Amino acid sequence: MRRLLLKICYDGTNYCGWQVQPNGISVQQKICEALFSLLGEKTDVTGCSRTDSGVHANEFYCHFTTGNQSIDNRGFIGALNVRLPDDISVIDCIEVNDNFHARYDALGKRYIYKLYYSPVIDPFKDKYSLRVPKRLNIERISEFCKNVIGTHDFEAFSAAGKSVTDTVRTVYDCSFSADGDDYTFTIEGNGFLYNMVRILVGTALAVSDGKLNPDDFSKIIQSKNRALAGKTVPPHGLYLNKVFYERDEENFG
Repeated sequence: MRRLLLKICYDGTNYCGWQVQPNGISVQQKICEALFSLLGEKTDVTGCSRTDSGVHANEFYCHFTTGNQSIDNRGFIGALNVRLPDDISVIDCIEVNDNFHARYDALGKRYIYKLYYSPVIDPFKDKYSLRVPKRLNIERISEFCKNVIGTHDFEAFSAAGKSVTDTVRTVYDCSFSADGDDYTFTIEGNGFLYNMVRILVGTALAVSDGKLNPDDFSKIIQSKNRALAGKTVPPHGLYLNKVFYERDEENFG
């Protein structure tokens, strides 16, 4: 048996998220279907995260186990891509040890959220970025982002319906940048709660507008009250941008 780790990217617009669900088509479903078509066997595919409906991934990892020995790793890439829709692509295939787990062995993840300023909708940007009708206050948002860094109980920045009871997470880095009329919110941490990044972005927008102060982050954290944080921004601007693993012989021998 071989355990293979796929590095993929996808446009999440047409999917109900990564995880197989009864109410829609998921990215995981499409990967499983492609593997069945290629290998002729049902294969359990485990992802590194559970991205929500409409969320994209520039870098996503999933692993599966197969008894097929005839197709090399490079061959898997081309063979799977011809069986996948155009909005999902396999970038790499790596053989890993039997105990490797795409989710539990991840050391951290980096998400980005894209926004753009325009008084009117830009049809070329609007599908993958959130439009803001006035320019944002980079200085205020950057001050807010500095407060986000560290280990906190993010209960107030999680949506109802989360499946975890431990809401403490560590954020290693958080920043906000501008490139002309385009904005990017970047956050890196050891894990994220349901809708956590989208709520943080919504809170950052409230800080920019002056509805909240950058230092209000601490008060919101201490309150554990979701109602005190900003709105949950739409999913189409959110991307899982990078997943971190320790690439040692134990996992990638």
